[in-house]
Amino acid sequence: MTAIYKKELHSLMHTMIGWLFMLVIICLFSIYASVYNMAYGSPYVAYSLDAILFLFFITVPILSMRVLAEERKQKTDQLLLTSPVSVGKIVLGKYLAMVTVFLIPVALFCLFPLFLSRYGTVPMAESYVAVLAFTLYGLAAIAVGLFLSSLTENIVIAAVVTFVVLFITYMMQGIKGLISSTGNLITDFLGIFDFYSHYSGMISSVTDVTGNSRITTVFDVTVVVYFISVIVLMLFLTTQSIQKRRYTVSVKNHSMRNITMGAYSSITIVIVIALTAAVNLIVQKLPDKYTSIDVSSNQLYSITEQTQQVVRGLEEEVQIYVLAKEENADEVLRQTLAKYAELSSQVKISYIDPLLNPNFASSYTSDSISQNTVIVETQKRYKVIPYSDFYETEFDYSTYQQSVTGYDGEGQLTSAIAYCTSDDMPKIYVIAGHNEYTLDTGFTTAIEKENIAYETISLMDYDAVPEDARCIIIHAPEKDFSADDADKVIAYLNNGGKAIITTEYVNAELPNFKRILSEYGMTLQEGCVVDNNAENYYQAQIFLLSSVEYADETEGLHGSYSYVMAPFAQAVTVPENEVEQMTYTKLLTTSEDSVLKSADKEITTFEKEEGDIEGPFCIGVKAEKTDGEITSVLYVFTSAQLFTDQYDSYVSGNNKQLFSNIMGTIANHEVSVSIPVKSYTLDWLTVPEKDSRIFKSIGMIVIPAVLFIAGLGIWLVRRKQ
Repeated sequence: MTAIYKKELHSLMHTMIGWLFMLVIICLFSIYASVYNMAYGSPYVAYSLDAILFLFFITVPILSMRVLAEERKQKTDQLLLTSPVSVGKIVLGKYLAMVTVFLIPVALFCLFPLFLSRYGTVPMAESYVAVLAFTLYGLAAIAVGLFLSSLTENIVIAAVVTFVVLFITYMMQGIKGLISSTGNLITDFLGIFDFYSHYSGMISSVTDVTGNSRITTVFDVTVVVYFISVIVLMLFLTTQSIQKRRYTVSVKNHSMRNITMGAYSSITIVIVIALTAAVNLIVQKLPDKYTSIDVSSNQLYSITEQTQQVVRGLEEEVQIYVLAKEENADEVLRQTLAKYAELSSQVKISYIDPLLNPNFASSYTSDSISQNTVIVETQKRYKVIPYSDFYETEFDYSTYQQSVTGYDGEGQLTSAIAYCTSDDMPKIYVIAGHNEYTLDTGFTTAIEKENIAYETISLMDYDAVPEDARCIIIHAPEKDFSADDADKVIAYLNNGGKAIITTEYVNAELPNFKRILSEYGMTLQEGCVVDNNAENYYQAQIFLLSSVEYADETEGLHGSYSYVMAPFAQAVTVPENEVEQMTYTKLLTTSEDSVLKSADKEITTFEKEEGDIEGPFCIGVKAEKTDGEITSVLYVFTSAQLFTDQYDSYVSGNNKQLFSNIMGTIANHEVSVSIPVKSYTLDWLTVPEKDSRIFKSIGMIVIPAVLFIAGLGIWLVRRKQ
């Protein structure tokens, strides 16, 4: 087989065919990469690879047309057929020679993600799965070309037929849509020949809620098995197509031997095709958790531990309706739902075609609904999740278009399941009237995801804190409470209430407000905390990256870089000695290098000065007061900016995670059901114009020129010989 491989590789590289094949693929890839990755700054290699997939039905016919057809025409195949090498090894040797030519550009593509990483964060796992999918598609296309070349001795016919077949496999998805938009037996059968749809199992271009196209990447074992089985089947059929020419028999037995060989060959082909189909069917029936591996940089398809606990603990059936035909449903959403169904038999997924059932949603909502809207229902209640809620979007003022920035499928679904199965629907009141901060959208969403209702009230309008209050939030008042308002809060807490209080670094005295804290033995130290430990601040010592202490509320926030940002923080003191009825749990602290700058003078240096107090300090604490059977809880955080979207974004959502954990504790959830939005894309690459030009020159001019000159030179030398 080695001799066959060397001979075929020698043949491909001593003509222009092999060189032109590599030249075209590399040049076209460089063109698309220079646009998508270098100019636009996309970190995703999959875009460029997906764009050049059409090259296979153009280049592969040229590469494979001579491999067997020309040898058959020139009768040189007789030398091979009478050699001691088996037909299978002959076929494999020729196939591997073409594969070698194909893998040379692929090897260069493998270096491209490493090259891009110089300019920003590149999703390596996604990139190499994209390269793998591209490679498998190419290997299957080459195997098809080899088989079709074995059926004729006319190289033109071989090339044309290969082009037609590969074009059909590329366009089969559209062909199926023309036959039936809803699918039927014919389209299911044609799906066997649909290369592009199987390729899309790993790299799929999906139209998102904004109408923009996006690519998702997942390692799918069924796709790998499909393409490998296509390759093996094509090589086997190639072997069978030339097997009959290997033998010569006597005139006497010629007819009988032909019949025997034909029957044997036909039976063998049927068996191999059946085995191939069976293997693919078995693999496709396996659960997604065994066949689908999430390699996306943002783990779009993965399920968090919180969701696993919620879903596995279900004691009643949860019916989830998706208003879309299954094959037309949002691919990311579909795979997310499949993960839920695998976690528990209580979760039932049904896809409802809105064209066939236009009035299905009318019993759940009077609002107009879009495709991919989801309805979660139990015997207790139901919740409608609009498709737009599954994606976080923002308006791009440079293009005047909405763009997707995050995927919230797991967050919305887990919250809806918890809502529909919960026996208790808590309510939170946000106190206003003292120039308090307003909770940012990300944090109000976290409250809603925990299935907690919230309302903003002024205590002046009430004789007492409403009885249905599970918790109150006092978010950094800048004006003092009246004595009456402070008494209402204290009375509420003494009756077993819960409160979250943040403070603002202001010069106001706020004696009534501070009286609430003193009821729990806590006092605010006047001034602003700065931390001079380089690991505990961001850009400036006043933007604290606080140390997170171990507690139920800080679960999931521990690690080398699990910081909570608390800018412009004060310090809160708690009794050092044990206090009867009181329990204190520190949540956020500063380092020993921190100091408290006096509030009486302007901060001119972050270093310790005379009058400054040395740390460490507590800037987040949980205080519990137990009086008989009544337990009240007070959370105090000394940074008004702690619960804002701006500073939360600097620490990858850790501030919001802390807030969500507290919400989950208040709602008596065993685990928080507020799952953060998964950031949809990585940051754009920043490629200098000089580097972009160098890449274009090398990929589109230098390498193609070298390949062309090398191929032409070898061909001319060989021609003269």
